[in-house]
Amino acid sequence: MKNIIFIGMPAAGKSTVGVIIAKRLGYRFIDTDILIQEQEKKLLKEIIAEKGIEGFLEVEDRVNAEVEAEHSVIAPGGSVVYCENAMKHYKEIGLIVYLQISFDIINRRIRNAKNRGVVLKEGQTFKDLYEERAVLFERYADVIICEDGLSLEETVDKVMEVLQ
Repeated sequence: MKNIIFIGMPAAGKSTVGVIIAKRLGYRFIDTDILIQEQEKKLLKEIIAEKGIEGFLEVEDRVNAEVEAEHSVIAPGGSVVYCENAMKHYKEIGLIVYLQISFDIINRRIRNAKNRGVVLKEGQTFKDLYEERAVLFERYADVIICEDGLSLEETVDKVMEVLQ
């Protein structure tokens, strides 16, 4: 297997699960939000404030579409599913795993969506965003792992089962 790409809502565990999976497989771990911040020399929320949502998505699409990796676990930001070039690239270089989790759990985990750099349009609620993205996550996913009711260890075990 070339790469594993985790998609899902912010706070679904893409980075947490991703790091553990990378260690278990002996793969590299890449957090693309960090790549974006390194390349732009700004925090995600600063990029969104300066460039607006569309400008941020252009940056996100470019950075993700340029990721060159082999034997890596990649954790892009949740809004990557709005980025056609990036998602086409990820389909070509790896297996896309959607970490699916109920809105209630995500809502409890996220205290302040804006501080976290979550891309919310004017007037859009977090629930609206969840429902909009869930459709896209399902469209792009090669594998869906439902995390509801699972501990971190159980989620990791479920992912490892699918990968073997």
